[in-house]
Amino acid sequence: MLTRRPDAIRPSEITPESVFHGRRHLLAAAGFAGAGLLLGRGGRAEDIPKDLRRLAGVRKSPLSSTEAANSFEDISHYNNFYEFGLDKSDPADYSAGFRPRPWTVTIDGEAAVKGRFTLEDILKPHPLEERIYRFRCVEAWSMVIPWVGFPLGDLIRRFRPTSQAKYVAFETVLRPAEMPGQRSPVLDWPYVEGLSMAEAMHPLTILAVGVYGVELPNQNGAPLRLVVPWKYGFKGIKSIVRISFTARQPRTTWSTSAPDEYGFLANVNPKVDHPRWSQATERRIGSPLFSPKQPTLPFNGYAAQVASLYTGVDLVRNF
Repeated sequence: MLTRRPDAIRPSEITPESVFHGRRHLLAAAGFAGAGLLLGRGGRAEDIPKDLRRLAGVRKSPLSSTEAANSFEDISHYNNFYEFGLDKSDPADYSAGFRPRPWTVTIDGEAAVKGRFTLEDILKPHPLEERIYRFRCVEAWSMVIPWVGFPLGDLIRRFRPTSQAKYVAFETVLRPAEMPGQRSPVLDWPYVEGLSMAEAMHPLTILAVGVYGVELPNQNGAPLRLVVPWKYGFKGIKSIVRISFTARQPRTTWSTSAPDEYGFLANVNPKVDHPRWSQATERRIGSPLFSPKQPTLPFNGYAAQVASLYTGVDLVRNF
């Protein structure tokens, strides 16, 4: 059998498809791993680990989806977080040693207010709210997740970006001692992402600090992550330690590593196939393995709210 060094494998070649890297979850859904492994939908108190702190004063958001949320088990055990490994179960399996406290976030770039701020500084002025959002992965699976967070735009206003700030860039913490996936050359660490200023300021874009009313589990991006519901999941950068305001479009991890597969915008567009699979349909995590797939909606179902951001943009060439 021919083999290659890890550093000779293109990132696009190891990008997991749900059928391959979600094998444990899908086998459970099909009934092969025992009925006890597949929880029903919902955030039952007995399903949520007792070591996750419950967040106080969380209010419901009118921007939430009316769809039933996936179970806490689905949300916390079927994840893409390459810093902990490539398999969907790796983040839950290998993130216990990650320390999300204490935490600081550096604000820099084209802004009047800059500096290094504690997580408490970041959160203090912002009331938390629960937003139930559809969440779409590029590999044609989806979830409905009750995130807890606050609008990114509210935070941006505090730092008073200048007229030169056209984009917002984000960076994940670099801790290979705690994040075993970062010891692999599969990506150029640390993970980086970005949004246009208009996207960042849109009221649907949030910084999440929790899920199902409790603080984020390590595998879901503790303690602070981005959620942009009309984009593919890889735009939702996790464990953020830097937010930068830039005049030019920032480099992003996947559009650099596999530009033929992952563009900067990453808007959900069912008419643009991934080179290795269709984006036209999706399967909801937690549904039976052989149940019918559902059509993928443009902008993940948020077209009425966000399509105007891309007036005049060719969303086939700019994917």
